[in-house]
Amino acid sequence: MIPLFVECSGKRIVIFGGGEVASRKAAYFSGEADVLVVSRSFSHKMSILPVERQMLEVGRVSDEVLNAIIDRAFLVIGALSDPVQNNRIKNLCIAREILFNNADGEAGDVIIPSVTGGENYMLAISTKGDSPAVSRFIREHLETHFPALDDMVALQRDLRAQLKHTEPSQSRRNAILWEVLNDRELWKTLKNDPARARQQVKEMYLHE
Repeated sequence: MIPLFVECSGKRIVIFGGGEVASRKAAYFSGEADVLVVSRSFSHKMSILPVERQMLEVGRVSDEVLNAIIDRAFLVIGALSDPVQNNRIKNLCIAREILFNNADGEAGDVIIPSVTGGENYMLAISTKGDSPAVSRFIREHLETHFPALDDMVALQRDLRAQLKHTEPSQSRRNAILWEVLNDRELWKTLKNDPARARQQVKEMYLHE
């Protein structure tokens, strides 16, 4: 497997299951894709998400019914409490060359990572399904220890653009950007006063 960021706007995501796991999957995609959730019942969290819902007892319907539901889907997610039914849906997806993620059962061809980010960055973390707890631990560690990361990305973006006009040496530009990244005091200032941090960069690294 290789990691990818995929534009899901307008794409159909079908999720089988209405419990907590399915709710997390639906929340992940809601607002970014056309999400349909299929289940015999829905948790409270699922009932308030901006997704389409279809009540169905999957184990009591034919493959033809399921094939009609997954028709034209970009990605299907099996999040039912019964791994046998999840595996059944997986096989239907394989036959139709539809991407599949399995929350409980045989592995599919898509892993949904733990994600953190801001306006200027996005990080996806995965242990290939072996330990979701480790993925969560890493995500929370980044969020706790780098609270100014979003501001740093914005600062680096603007600084890089400015250096292209003022510093002819690429190696020197890279060195300045790296020095800023490794300035621990700057990180602290950036967290509390982004405007002051930018002024410090001008004074210390651009000598303005």
